[in-house]
Amino acid sequence: MTPPPVPRARRRSRVARLIFVLAFALVALVAAGLGVWQVQRRSWKLDLIARVDARIHAPAVAALGPSEWPAINQAADEYRRVALQGRYLDAPETLTMAVTERGPGFWVLAPFRADSGFTVLVNRGFVREDRRGAEDRRKVAGVQARVVGLLRLTEPTGGFLRANDPAAGRWYSRDVAAIASARGLGEVAPYFVDADAASEPGPLPQGGMTQVNFRNAHLVYALTWFCLALMSAGAGIFLLKGKADEEM
Repeated sequence: MTPPPVPRARRRSRVARLIFVLAFALVALVAAGLGVWQVQRRSWKLDLIARVDARIHAPAVAALGPSEWPAINQAADEYRRVALQGRYLDAPETLTMAVTERGPGFWVLAPFRADSGFTVLVNRGFVREDRRGAEDRRKVAGVQARVVGLLRLTEPTGGFLRANDPAAGRWYSRDVAAIASARGLGEVAPYFVDADAASEPGPLPQGGMTQVNFRNAHLVYALTWFCLALMSAGAGIFLLKGKADEEM
């Protein structure tokens, strides 16, 4: 005996249910994949934090010279503790916007000529916004010095959601190539050095204020994605179970 035809409305309901089941399955797969990716990112971030911490507390090594500049990269060199021997150039300092635990202000970048024959920008430290005048800072132009600090890579993309404006003297990031061009310094190292507190004891500028802070919320993100995967999988199973009950 031929079974009665399935009503059109029921067929549409089954198709819609199947579409929702497939959609939930896809969401579950994507969310699970993103959760695994966040776990991997967390492992990478923890390794990065450990490597940077080791560099910060390691003995200072000679600052990288021109022959080593092409190979400099963030993974291997950022926050390396380095030392420079030479003199500060008799050239204007550059103030770039900064926000620290002491409030808003500026980093003071000064050109430094190493005895080994290359120029590098040294971030002498922090000054508050109301003490930005050159007369408030210790004068270093032409002074022989030994600077110890952390190697930092150039920041060419601007900062504080604003682009640098060299013509107006407004600097929102430490873009060493742009600063060198604006000051007529010629070729400079593709990094700058954050002077430590021993090299720039303050009070103005105050060295040793490098902010080393890596945000690590990957575990929270991973748990969120895994929860979404479980909820999506549960919703799909619920729909499949409802379909099975209807057909019994």
